[in-house]
Amino acid sequence: MSEPQAFPTQAFPWDEALMLALGVLRWSPRDFWRATPRELIAAWEGLSGGRGPEPALGRDLRRLMAAFPDGA
Repeated sequence: MSEPQAFPTQAFPWDEALMLALGVLRWSPRDFWRATPRELIAAWEGLSGGRGPEPALGRDLRRLMAAFPDGA
């Protein structure tokens, strides 16, 4: 049996999130800190007219599914 693959952890992109929320979306700091990352992404998608590149979670999920497939 092979060892599970380690997945690199990435720090949350705070600088980019702040620039988007405060500079582009014109949220107040209070609104930014009360929002979830999902809400921030949804606001960006609404403004930009669609989804951008695939979120990291989707890539990680596919790698996990490949590394640990269901069934035999």
